[in-house]
Amino acid sequence: MASLHPAVLPHDGPKASGLTGRWQALVPFRPDSSVLPGFTLAMGLTLTALSLIVLIPLTALALKAGDLGFSGLWALLTTPRVLAALKLSFALSFAAALVNLLFGVLIAWVLVRYDFIGRKWVDAAIDLPFALPTAVAGIALSALYAPNGWIGAVLARYGIKIGYTPTGIWVALVFIGIPFVVRMVQPVLQEIESEIEEAAALLGASRFQTAMRVLLPAIAPAAFTGFTLAFARAVGEYGSVIFIAGNVPMVSEIAPLLIVIKLEQYDYSGAAGVGLLMLAGSFAIILLANAGLALWGRRHGHA
Repeated sequence: MASLHPAVLPHDGPKASGLTGRWQALVPFRPDSSVLPGFTLAMGLTLTALSLIVLIPLTALALKAGDLGFSGLWALLTTPRVLAALKLSFALSFAAALVNLLFGVLIAWVLVRYDFIGRKWVDAAIDLPFALPTAVAGIALSALYAPNGWIGAVLARYGIKIGYTPTGIWVALVFIGIPFVVRMVQPVLQEIESEIEEAAALLGASRFQTAMRVLLPAIAPAAFTGFTLAFARAVGEYGSVIFIAGNVPMVSEIAPLLIVIKLEQYDYSGAAGVGLLMLAGSFAIILLANAGLALWGRRHGHA
């Protein structure tokens, strides 16, 4: 009788292979990961890269901030200047990510569902915030929205000031975050056939009902992921913000700038402490966002 080799059997366990009785003892259980060769090597390289790029630097940051001690970190957090910078960075990043969520979905919808002259140019322009150096983006925004800029000079006549204010920071954060939502939602919309929307209309659904009950459940996970990425990018943004922020302490000073200031003052522990506080806040918000996304998926049958 020909021997049975485990490699030719399904890897969901002996029961899944259909074998019973004494044959089960002859077939060792192997996890699904053994189906493809090189799992051990691939996992080792993954963990090594993850450690070198993410875990070790974050551990070094925490150890350096640990020089302050818990009381020192608490004193740093309650410093009015640090607290104001953290509030400004997180609040404006959240506000910018919300705007990017709304308009990112709208832009993705237009690019996917409509064919118009210059569509490819518009599609390519979405990636400009990725391609531009952040300093160049900041200078360009300052040239537009400063009090003597092309747009800022017009708005100044009506008493509206954008450049060198928190509003200017918000504009910069919207600019650098919009591609994340568009590029996350666009492929999902491309997979949704327009016939589905036509079928919903034939069944009597209004456009609003079609959008809320047909399209939204499909694009919500991608849109939410884009929102999270845009927020995470905005919290740590530096180059495109400092040129238009004004950098006034307690008014328009962002947390990344405060870290640079502390580094220039050779306060390495203080800089690491501010960085650790930003890391903790970002991690908490992203964790809540992922929990909300998981809850939404369970309620709508996507988990």
